[in-house]
Amino acid sequence: MVKVPLTFSAVPLGALAFAVSASLAFAGSGCSKNEKTEERGSAPPPVVETAKPGACASGGGTVDDPVQGEFFVRTAGSYCLEPQGDTKTYGDRGKLTMDQVCTTAVDGECEVYKSYGLKRAVIVRYVDGGGGGGSVEVVLTTFADPGGAYGMFTKRVIADADPADARAPKPITAGGAGALGNGRGYVWKGPYLAELTYLNEQESPEQITKSSAPVLTAIAEGIGGKLPGSAEKPAAAHALPTANLVPNGIQYFPKEILGIARLGAGAVGYYKDGTKRYRIVSLVRDDADVAKDAMKLLRQRPGTLPVSGLADEALHLTIQDAPDRPKSEYVVARKGTIIFGVGDEDLVAKPAEAEVRLSKDEKVARLRTWILAAAGAPAAPAADAGKR
Repeated sequence: MVKVPLTFSAVPLGALAFAVSASLAFAGSGCSKNEKTEERGSAPPPVVETAKPGACASGGGTVDDPVQGEFFVRTAGSYCLEPQGDTKTYGDRGKLTMDQVCTTAVDGECEVYKSYGLKRAVIVRYVDGGGGGGSVEVVLTTFADPGGAYGMFTKRVIADADPADARAPKPITAGGAGALGNGRGYVWKGPYLAELTYLNEQESPEQITKSSAPVLTAIAEGIGGKLPGSAEKPAAAHALPTANLVPNGIQYFPKEILGIARLGAGAVGYYKDGTKRYRIVSLVRDDADVAKDAMKLLRQRPGTLPVSGLADEALHLTIQDAPDRPKSEYVVARKGTIIFGVGDEDLVAKPAEAEVRLSKDEKVARLRTWILAAAGAPAAPAADAGKR
């Protein structure tokens, strides 16, 4: 299994707290009067006042932020920015400091965002001008670089769970990448990540699933169209093979891929080919010597063995995330500045279930094709090149 160095609940920043249960397997459920959400590490969410019919008649409110106010659409369908709404801004040129993000907006998860390079946050609210009782909270976070923002986006979408599960967020076309869950939406582009949360105390969870999708999609597409910056994924994510890739099945780590210190940035792709499940680890470096150093780190792991006749160099190694987890076998190869590794899907693979795992020979054969194709492909944006 690919070790995730940062573990936390899949919940976004909230108006006064990070809302939604830490026990949810996927970033998913909106809030309703019939659904009691037990929160961990946050204050109770504020009571949301329902907008009256006609609240959007004047075209909606504005975002009181001279830095990023223009990134928000005023209207989306029957929804609009809350008239006379309170815009909360944190960090660079914000009303509140980044320290106040930790003390007034989030309890217990601030350091997670900061570890991905969080520099700024803006929180706004959209309301239903039709009087349907719905509202959407949007948190726009800015990171030090696109890799940090994309990494946080993929962390939210994957949520340490199986992206092939039917409950997982589905892709939407918004910004550089978008996803829609049950009552939640996500948009990434450049150094920006927007997280959307639908709230409606008048609806059941089933109604929320149906009614939230159109408005979340509309707002996500609107914001995604306004965000500046490149829509190109970091180089390691860009290099992953697309055939059999699970929708939204990429997780990007700005540092310590596989949870190995000094290994640097990389991406993990989740794949499904018939009954077979596997992962591909991708590292892209701007210098072959740096890539060789990464292979040296892998070679130092106990039980690692060389694999001959594959690319410039190759290894066979075993990764076990915890004593109660099955061992995952990986074949890792380097071709120039590119390193690929193919391994077992820990979320479904067990030693007795060979039908879902690739054999070592199958891994070698597929890896040979993938890494040669990647090495011969046009250069991708070097967002993670050389990161150690």
